[in-house]
Amino acid sequence: MVNRCVVRRAFLCGHDAHSGQNFEHRRGWVETRIRELASVFAIDVAAYAVMSNHYHIVLRVDVERARTWSDDEVLRRWTQLFTGPVLVQRNMQPQLRALMGDAELAKVAEFAGIYRTRLFDVSWYMRVLNESIARQANAEDGVKGRFWEGRFKSQALLDEQALLSAMAYVDLNPVRAGMAECLEDSAHTSIAARLGDLRGEAWVPVGAPALPAMPVPSAASAPDLPGLLPERALAALPEAALMPFDPTSRFAQAVPFGLEEYLDLVDTVGRVVHPHKRGTIAHHVPPLLQRLGMDTEAFIACADSFFTTFAHAVGTPTSLIKLACARQSRALRGMSAARKMVCHPNVVREKMK
Repeated sequence: MVNRCVVRRAFLCGHDAHSGQNFEHRRGWVETRIRELASVFAIDVAAYAVMSNHYHIVLRVDVERARTWSDDEVLRRWTQLFTGPVLVQRNMQPQLRALMGDAELAKVAEFAGIYRTRLFDVSWYMRVLNESIARQANAEDGVKGRFWEGRFKSQALLDEQALLSAMAYVDLNPVRAGMAECLEDSAHTSIAARLGDLRGEAWVPVGAPALPAMPVPSAASAPDLPGLLPERALAALPEAALMPFDPTSRFAQAVPFGLEEYLDLVDTVGRVVHPHKRGTIAHHVPPLLQRLGMDTEAFIACADSFFTTFAHAVGTPTSLIKLACARQSRALRGMSAARKMVCHPNVVREKMK
């Protein structure tokens, strides 16, 4: 997922050269809200990077988890974000629920069915994320109107190779943009948060400024999502942990790689100089690419131009062909890059010698 700020100024989440003001703290707002919402939705966060005028997130939707929730659990989660209809509010209070009739309870069950679907819908996750940040920024600026450029853009990740490429692209964004010298200094990124966890540090990105209190939105910055709870309620949400790494691939809720080999890969890719980027972290062979049968040079090229190389889906040639057949489409953009990126492991090893 990627979403950009509207160009009201050069950098709505960074330094405003026009006024001299610094809005760096808004990157912290976005990062915190990404993880808070993951504690409510049946959606896991694999990677993220909050830049000065846009952000990237790699998400995993867990439909089965949402289906195991009882109606009461669904309503509890939904009302952590929205006030809900009067019937739902009454249902949440045992004394008032005991007075409700069968027709009213049936209507509540109907609401629960709607909310259950929304709680594993990335569109609703993004709507709440974007709206909650927009109303705080508008309140801080004393204005109203659009904060984000438009609807978010998304790409389906069809296999492990696609997941690896997307995560590497996202985690390296600040370094490639020249905003950080190394992975550890990449404030407001998942990679910095993971490295902090390894060092036993509390989850606060390196170099991140202290967050000021979020302003209270005025009537002029009323939300586009009716019923969305005020910031003081949303700020009380717990922050979900990032998706763990599991090289055994036994747990569907985990990233199917080892953390150490992933860090090694990202560090190696980041050391390759790219002519169109200002930053690099400057060379050895990533074992993870060998195991997945991926060509190093093509992988690096893909990680540098991920969103322009592929369209709505990313994956190996086999995965893209399956998707094209399912859609009854003759071709999908990115097939050429996918063919270059994947090769037989023996060929990869030979190239790396």
